[in-house]
Amino acid sequence: MYQHWDANAIVVLATVLAVCAVVLVHYEGLYLLLRWLTRLHPSQRRRKVLYGIFGVLMLHVAEIWIFGVTVWGVLQFGATGSVAGVPVLGLLDAVYLSATTYTTLGFGDLAPVGPIRFMAGTMALTGFVLITWSASFTYLEMSRDWRERQP
Repeated sequence: MYQHWDANAIVVLATVLAVCAVVLVHYEGLYLLLRWLTRLHPSQRRRKVLYGIFGVLMLHVAEIWIFGVTVWGVLQFGATGSVAGVPVLGLLDAVYLSATTYTTLGFGDLAPVGPIRFMAGTMALTGFVLITWSASFTYLEMSRDWRERQP
């Protein structure tokens, strides 16, 4: 029988909060980015796409940091798990783990162990959904701004 139900509860609660935070950041970030891009002059259509790409990249980096800080914070509680591959997990290690998980690159030199695996799995799913959302956003912006102008 598993003895650390409180550790599981901490991981699940932190995961729910982190997912809510990154989805809201993504939603609001895309909304603000779209508003800003539509204000640019139509003659700047190539720049609009470039700004859009940099905008979604910045959103994803912010979301990776949110997950990384959450992983690092949760792992400060002993029973919530650990990360194989490092003796002591630093903040940048947690952000790196977050980046490889969020982008669904997978576990290589760092791998979660224990209850924190729930957060890692949820982070991968969330990252996949948000990355595809960004791809859809970018496609729609490119199709709107790159189509040939009719005379």
